[in-house]
Amino acid sequence: MKTKFAVFLLLQLILISCSSTISTVKKEYILNNSKELKSDWAINSKEWILKNDTLTGNGSLSPWGVLVSKKQLPENYEIDFKVNMTNASLFEIMLNLDKGKYIRTYLYQIDQNIVIGDGVYDKKDDSYGKRGGKTLFRKPMKLENNKWYSVKIKVKNNQLSFSVDDKTTLECSLEKSNLNQKGKLGFITNGEVKITYLKIKSF
Repeated sequence: MKTKFAVFLLLQLILISCSSTISTVKKEYILNNSKELKSDWAINSKEWILKNDTLTGNGSLSPWGVLVSKKQLPENYEIDFKVNMTNASLFEIMLNLDKGKYIRTYLYQIDQNIVIGDGVYDKKDDSYGKRGGKTLFRKPMKLENNKWYSVKIKVKNNQLSFSVDDKTTLECSLEKSNLNQKGKLGFITNGEVKITYLKIKSF
């Protein structure tokens, strides 16, 4: 009986470690060491580094600093983290990146808005029209450099909720807005940005 139980546990660990998703039902994904960054994310070390539990991105107007996960997001997920746009006007969370399309969820300091949009991403081309995309929904919010913001993103049953500091929230239906319902996670910045306490869980 003990042998069967041990084999069962071993199989569960193997399934979790070999999972094609960035999170599983049994495991909450927390990014907290450079080994995970290298194994789980497609990274350019000149653009993104992880040190002392803080993920720092550096970009410019061209090229943007881009970081993309190697694994798929679960069908239903929640993403939590804190972000500081230390020297950037745009910080973008790429959701459900698949076949060059993704959902844009971002903080835009120039317009003082949080935004949900329909995005395109060509990793080989930084030119206009090959990255970014149109705005679908926006809500005013005062955004500053050198200030920490709490971001929560939830996708459940094809409903997206994007919230900053638990007070400014945008929501939409992925299906009605014709947005990707599966894909990978990524981050984009046009300057320096810091991320801490990144957690991704499925439910």
